[in-house]
Amino acid sequence: MFSIAGSGSGLVMRPQPGRGSAAATKPSASGAGFTDDEGSLALEEETATVDPAVRLRAAQIAARLSVPKPVADTARDRGAGRFGSVAYRGSSDDIDLDRTLQVLAEKPVPDDEDIVVRERVRAKRSVVLAVDVSGSMKGERVRTAAATVGALAGELGQDALSVIAFWSDAVVLQRLGDPVRPMELLDAMLRLPARGLTNLAFPLQLAAGQLAGVPPRNARVILLSDCVHNAGPDPRPLAGRLPRLDVLLDTSGEKDVELGRDLARIGRGTFRAIRTFHDIAPALGEVFRR
Repeated sequence: MFSIAGSGSGLVMRPQPGRGSAAATKPSASGAGFTDDEGSLALEEETATVDPAVRLRAAQIAARLSVPKPVADTARDRGAGRFGSVAYRGSSDDIDLDRTLQVLAEKPVPDDEDIVVRERVRAKRSVVLAVDVSGSMKGERVRTAAATVGALAGELGQDALSVIAFWSDAVVLQRLGDPVRPMELLDAMLRLPARGLTNLAFPLQLAAGQLAGVPPRNARVILLSDCVHNAGPDPRPLAGRLPRLDVLLDTSGEKDVELGRDLARIGRGTFRAIRTFHDIAPALGEVFRR
């Protein structure tokens, strides 16, 4: 069921009051704190001072981050993508005569960009980044998470990207397919205070909805969390419904390694442990190579 509350631009999945509160205890291991919390759609606006050090951290991650291109389906096209007709950008001499003649019929004296050429166009990825901002991810952990959002958003600027920040609720900071503005996303992350319990099922459910109808070939969810699940239902069944789930587990404090590994295995993805922001770029590079 859904209801509207608050104001602002962030979409929030919020537990309905009075449900699951008795069971919302911290798990000892492996997501033992399951509850029957359900979500409702709301609007929320948070304010906080943006930390310049986090911007610097994002730049440092981005400088080391290199995300491999999507892998093509066939040996003939592997690593190159499909052919497409695009405006001339100085890198191809394979003119698409039919399309170019159509342009010239309306514009006899063309500019360079009016010439249509055939180039390899790589597949477009659809990526949902689910980032934990619960109380256990406060301090340096949430700053690293925010910097990761900014760096990855810059690297995936030509892809379809969604960003979900979650605790016991979940805020959609970036809808899949909307224009990607990395620094705006970083700022939006930093405006969300670390608070509350951790519901891993919420962002996975929301991610599945974002990816509904997207071909699974280049669709994936990346979860950045300590995986200390203590609110909401068991997230494992939801992991199995995703095209792919990769888990970056923050090990710098409290964590549930077993649950993180389970989610990656069930989600047919990879598991990588990270301790500091220096570990983010190589972990993401490895994730996208698989």
